[in-house]
Amino acid sequence: MTVAPTFRADPEEFAGRRVLVTGGTKGAGAAIVRRFAEGGARVATSARSSVNDTPAELFVTADLTTREGVETLAERVQAKFGGVDILVHCLGGSTAPGGGFRAATEEVWQADFSLNLWPAVRLDRLLAPAMIEKGEGAIIHVASIQRRLPLHDSTTPYAAAKAALASYSKSLSKELGPSGVRVNTVSPGWIRTDAADRMVTRLAESGGTDENAARQGIMDALGGIPIGRPAWPEEVAELVAFLASPRAAAIHGADHVIDGGTIPVV
Repeated sequence: MTVAPTFRADPEEFAGRRVLVTGGTKGAGAAIVRRFAEGGARVATSARSSVNDTPAELFVTADLTTREGVETLAERVQAKFGGVDILVHCLGGSTAPGGGFRAATEEVWQADFSLNLWPAVRLDRLLAPAMIEKGEGAIIHVASIQRRLPLHDSTTPYAAAKAALASYSKSLSKELGPSGVRVNTVSPGWIRTDAADRMVTRLAESGGTDENAARQGIMDALGGIPIGRPAWPEEVAELVAFLASPRAAAIHGADHVIDGGTIPVV
């Protein structure tokens, strides 16, 4: 599949629902924002710098790696929407250098946890109480298969942060479930984003090969993807939308892998 799939959303599916998506301006996060907006939801998102083409009703410029940035986002969402019904944490990433554990300095570890774990913990603490009071809500944390298949050369801090996020999510589900608030995680494998395509192009150019060969090389490095391709952001968005919908009312406290079969079943 060389073209991103299109799915027809019911424009009334999330009508009246208030949704906050962190990391909603690029990749899977942007696709999640579009999916909820197409489903009729009132959507808010944020980024460190302003953007011009988001379908979100509310955009907040905030640095969520800081406590102040998280508080700013929560305050703006509360003021505009009066709270949220669905909270999707898609913020994440890593700039760790290669070189294994010796190259992962204290600053690298702090940066990866500040980006991949603390924003979710802080934002949940600020917004989940209103869900509990209302007696319903859905929280979805986007983790990664690297919590189970870390790439030791360059992503150990990132993988550890995502593992912590998944463990935190499981604990939170035990606490919030009796109050009607569902908590789940989504763990993608390789996603075909614009950034991933640029990486493939760079690898092809530096290796003197074509993009198909470069893409296959990445899949081989991951241990193989049985379906023969990475997931599209739109496919991740469909999974998130399903988990946030009433159709998934009995799905709670679970991790949902979307990796094309990368993690072996043993």
